[in-house]
Amino acid sequence: MTEAGGLVLGIDPGTAATGYGLVRMDDRLRVTLVECGVIRTSAGQPLATRIREIYDAVFGLIERHRPRVVAVEEVFHGKNAQSALKLGHARGAILLAAAHHDLMIAEYAPRQIKKAVVGTGNATKEQVGFMVKQQLRLKEVPTPADAADGVAAALCHCLMGGRPA
Repeated sequence: MTEAGGLVLGIDPGTAATGYGLVRMDDRLRVTLVECGVIRTSAGQPLATRIREIYDAVFGLIERHRPRVVAVEEVFHGKNAQSALKLGHARGAILLAAAHHDLMIAEYAPRQIKKAVVGTGNATKEQVGFMVKQQLRLKEVPTPADAADGVAAALCHCLMGGRPA
């Protein structure tokens, strides 16, 4: 469970771009954005190199911020099995970085995140970004969309009381 004052690192995995968002829940259960961004891997490099880059970057984020929990988007089971498999490798690197720090890991389906943040599991990326902006009282939508998706994963964890459904 995420305690008041706790930091949650939300991650939207990808082998080319992994979005992340770090939020803090205060004693009044208000959630504020601490940092967000995208981990970009080296295009054209072997998959193993890109996975190591994701691991190193997530490990560094955890070292720097010391979150209490990592909320990770689950693999979307789309039409392309090869893409899902590569995404699984990226998730593995993220989960390993969190496990090395003995952090709680919460996994949420993409529809679960959208429903928690927007109110519908069929929300578009634009709707997710807009609601992240609204709920966190930001001046602008976090960009790029991968960063907003990472923030949404963290926000989902907070909105669900710190427990995956």
